[in-house]
Amino acid sequence: MRVCGVDEAGRGSVIGPLVVASVVTEDLRQIESLGVKDSKLLTPKRRESLSIQILRHAEAHIKIVHPWEIDLMRKGMTMNEIECQVFAEVISLSNADEAYIDAVDVDQERFAEDILARMKKKIRIISEHRADRRYPIVSAASIVAKVTRDHEVENIKREIGIDFGSGYPSDPRTIRALRGMISQNKISKYIRRSWETFRRLNIKELSQWER
Repeated sequence: MRVCGVDEAGRGSVIGPLVVASVVTEDLRQIESLGVKDSKLLTPKRRESLSIQILRHAEAHIKIVHPWEIDLMRKGMTMNEIECQVFAEVISLSNADEAYIDAVDVDQERFAEDILARMKKKIRIISEHRADRRYPIVSAASIVAKVTRDHEVENIKREIGIDFGSGYPSDPRTIRALRGMISQNKISKYIRRSWETFRRLNIKELSQWER
């Protein structure tokens, strides 16, 4: 039986993409033997090493959703709906018979139902909060998603020549970089303009300039 785990990285960031990854295998014991765990509990070096091992032993499907795509979709969809759609895509690509997912909706059962509604093949979905800490197959997906997003973020930093930190609103480096990009009219395609953080800073910088 093909079993997949699905998780995301970058849901709340104001700079950089959302990455959703599925890891699928017919041998769960092989994934468990790697010693995988929630990516947030691992050092970057350990995540990189585990990601390489995971991809050697299992099949992975990765979807990168860029900021401009998120902004466009948010005109008619909530963030939860966007994630349901992308989760459904990577599960379908995995051709799994069963999927374990880390639920982003407060209602974990509703999240599973919303994903299934977007899939042609109806499979068993186990949707739980903190599934990345309970199920090694979801931990593996968490690691692949996080490593992929980290690589994307580093590529963006090199391209725009600005170290914006993690890209999350809670990161002071991100806010400083975002404020500078707005004030210098360097609004990059890598910023989520539909985010409240961007809107608030943009209005503040414009009002100061108009004075």
